[in-house]
Amino acid sequence: MVRIVTAAVIMIGDELLSGRTQDSNLKTIAQFLNPLGVEVREARVIPDIHETIIATVRTMAERYNYVFTTGGIGPTHDDITADAVAEAFGRKIDVRADARKILADWYAGRAQEMNEGRLRMARIPDGAELILNPVSAAPGFRIANVFVMAGVPAVMRGMLEDIGHRLEGGAVVHSHTVRAAGVREGDIAAPLAELAKARPDVNFGSYPFMRPRGSKVEFGVSLVARSRDEDLVAASVTALEEIIRAQGGEPEVDPDKD
Repeated sequence: MVRIVTAAVIMIGDELLSGRTQDSNLKTIAQFLNPLGVEVREARVIPDIHETIIATVRTMAERYNYVFTTGGIGPTHDDITADAVAEAFGRKIDVRADARKILADWYAGRAQEMNEGRLRMARIPDGAELILNPVSAAPGFRIANVFVMAGVPAVMRGMLEDIGHRLEGGAVVHSHTVRAAGVREGDIAAPLAELAKARPDVNFGSYPFMRPRGSKVEFGVSLVARSRDEDLVAASVTALEEIIRAQGGEPEVDPDKD
């Protein structure tokens, strides 16, 4: 029987909701997890509100195998994620010796003061496992199935490297893209629907695009086939190519992959 492992991503920060900061962490996390057999099923962007973080973490932790949070574990007063996650699991939180040593060594090596703000980043909920941070030292942590990480993309990416070995993945979702310039989405809607009906074990997506080409705008469509059955995906790519050629287009398979 196929094992399906699911995840949710919670992006925390008023700056995301105001539009001041554009998130890139969701894409990074999803691309990191997919080859490990962990499928992101839901993502939420929520504000720096204590009660909202608690409620969202509890809901997502019950619904999915894994939950990944980003943001709100820095040195300032509005970094409240650690406290909220601790409360979500009924844990106490305080400065922990191992986290404090990591930070003390880091700042000592840079002749920087270990002040009260930086010490806040050593506050870890009781019983949590540290997530190492090779970029700026301040650790994240794991409680149960929830991984709490930094919001800064470079730091978050570094933390992911200490997470992969802790995950128990399932069946990998295989995906291929067939792109065609000059083909309109409406022209392939009917044959694509027929293909999706004939192959219920494959998920098909259609994504129109427009991009500048000199003084003109080029339009087209990208068709995506996803399934845990790699052979079904390969066969579906051939079918998608046929649909595009029937409209006079020239298909490109996985054009954005190296």
